[in-house]
Amino acid sequence: MEEFLATEVYGSGLSEWAVAVLLAVTVFIVSLLVRWVLVHRLPASKPGDELHWPTVFREVVARTWTLFLIIGSIYAGTTFLDLPANIQSLIHSAFVIALFIQGALWADRLASAFIAWRLSPLTAKTAMRNALSLIKSAVRLVIWLLAFLLIFENLGFDVTALVAGLGIGGIAVALAAQSVLGDLFSSLSIVLDRPFEVGDFIVFGDQSGTVERIGVKTTRIRSLSGEQIACSNSDLVSSRIHNYKRMTERRVVTILGTTYDTPRSKLERIPGLVKDIVDAQDTARFDRAHFRSFGDSALEFEVVYWVLSPDYATYMDVQQRVNFAVFRAFEDESIEFAFPSRTLYIPDLKGSTNMLASAPKSPPAQAG
Repeated sequence: MEEFLATEVYGSGLSEWAVAVLLAVTVFIVSLLVRWVLVHRLPASKPGDELHWPTVFREVVARTWTLFLIIGSIYAGTTFLDLPANIQSLIHSAFVIALFIQGALWADRLASAFIAWRLSPLTAKTAMRNALSLIKSAVRLVIWLLAFLLIFENLGFDVTALVAGLGIGGIAVALAAQSVLGDLFSSLSIVLDRPFEVGDFIVFGDQSGTVERIGVKTTRIRSLSGEQIACSNSDLVSSRIHNYKRMTERRVVTILGTTYDTPRSKLERIPGLVKDIVDAQDTARFDRAHFRSFGDSALEFEVVYWVLSPDYATYMDVQQRVNFAVFRAFEDESIEFAFPSRTLYIPDLKGSTNMLASAPKSPPAQAG
């Protein structure tokens, strides 16, 4: 019996082979049990549910290959054996390939879950889903490229030339599709930085309108006159954007001009009159009113107040009520509004009357 157990097979005795097989089977069975328990203990995802990390971990565990468990168990068992170099190298290479592929599967799911969790406020918007799927695709491509490069490197291949070739090829593709890639990255910038969203009213350059859709290459905007404007994402990102949807209040600056013959006592009451008028409005907040300057045709007062609503119709309604109230108050106080005028002073030149008198007269008109 001892001689039988001492019999060598590929450099190891039968007893060592028995221990290796027992270890491999034990590792495989324990791995299967751990995977089964975790899959059945962790909560499963349902359509429409929000992202939960226990559910994500369940999906990660469920992605564990049975083939990977088999190869890992065999690799663990062979640690007790003294196998030939070529067989040991073959088992090691198979384990490395399986390990990095399995790691890429785990990293792919974790990265997708992290992106969905980090950008969860945007995933509910249909216009953002295309850009988010592009982000996930780009991350997935990077993960698998790294996995294959690590596999080749651990198998003894020189990946320097491969990396250089990928870099040159990437540069060539980027130059060929420069405008498309520029718009793509601008779309990602809009999604991540969120200078505006669908439904916002924006002004950029000499254009304005409501954002209807944010695409991969263009953003569609509905102008005030009714037509749809398709704008390149690169142009939008590089321009100054006024987002009126995020306005909380509107500032109103009004110039009131009175005539120069207005008495000083009435001029001094104008700031108080205007303040009382603005304070009487429920959706307005008075800021200031000052005698600003001596204008060419008027004594100018600058009035500043805030409309406590971003709505444009409310802003115009408040401004109209304030203007009507100021007009009535000026009528009651007999304060006249100034208008552009000019007074000419003509000196009385001596001899002008004689000159006018000596001027020839036109002949009288004859009856027809």
